[in-house]
Amino acid sequence: MTLDPDAFRQSMRNWTTGIAIFAAEHAGNRHGMTVSSFTSVSLTPPLVLASIQKYTRTYEVADLSGAFSITILADNQQELSDRFAGRYGEEEDRFAGLETEVLLTGSPLIVGGMAYIDCKIYSKIDLETHALFIGEVVAVRDLAPLNPLVYFDRAYRKLQE
Repeated sequence: MTLDPDAFRQSMRNWTTGIAIFAAEHAGNRHGMTVSSFTSVSLTPPLVLASIQKYTRTYEVADLSGAFSITILADNQQELSDRFAGRYGEEEDRFAGLETEVLLTGSPLIVGGMAYIDCKIYSKIDLETHALFIGEVVAVRDLAPLNPLVYFDRAYRKLQE
């Protein structure tokens, strides 16, 4: 029995997720993409996991660099999420005009996010269309106490108190 991909996609629309930017830099080439498939794995050792589509520049740069960063987005950063999701074109430099910084690995982090997570690749599991990057967290920085950017049923949402 083969599962209909559209039925699976429809079911996953019921899962609310936060939004982050997964980014990497190698030999002066940096790239990033919006991710919602991101989670912590363990505290000891400190590990996180992100699902990244294969055959993308971001996958390639992260794989070559052996490191990646996560910028957790605040609810006022929807435009960044759209930009790094490729909604404005694949050929554009997604970092153009943005202020970035680095922690330990050299992977770019976007100024203005809620939190930064800097990782060395601990393990990578290649699947058919995606790869699971498991990162060992080497540095973190909590920034402004803002509300997170969340995604539910194909739309950005805001948390209500």
